[in-house]
Amino acid sequence: MKKNIRWIITITLLAFLITVIFTLISSSLLEDVNIFIGIIIILIFIILGVLFDIIGVSVATSDPEPFHAMASKKVHGAATAKKMIKNAEKVSSFCNDVIGDICNIISGSAGLVVSTTIAIKYHYDLTITTLLITSIIAALTIGGKALGKGFAIKESEYIVNKVTKVLNLFKKHKKKNR
Repeated sequence: MKKNIRWIITITLLAFLITVIFTLISSSLLEDVNIFIGIIIILIFIILGVLFDIIGVSVATSDPEPFHAMASKKVHGAATAKKMIKNAEKVSSFCNDVIGDICNIISGSAGLVVSTTIAIKYHYDLTITTLLITSIIAALTIGGKALGKGFAIKESEYIVNKVTKVLNLFKKHKKKNR
């Protein structure tokens, strides 16, 4: 129970910190930006949210047995995959809830900035413009996650394997810098 409370506090603080960072980045990028760039920023946050949702679902649904076999054969990344699957609840929470939800919130906020810019620049009704932009963002996010979940479940081993390879690149880079 104590470990669980510590995890909840950690993930809550991490969510706060990541939200601050992502919001600062998106706000600075959206400041006086043209509409096209604003839409690209929104799409990047939607794609990032969908991608992390896929990773979280893949880890949560992945069978650990193939990775045990790979680890016994010293296959690169297998130990990381085993660790991720063992901690699937935390990995899934981080990917789906922290990164995924933050990306959803920020894409919505960015959508408000873009819809306000469109309404002012082209003299459109702000309410209708905001309604359309936020609805498109919601539809793309939900549709992308629905599409991604099926892929994540069917290809969970492949996805976990690729994610561990990327993570191990960062581990190597971190070791070289020490």
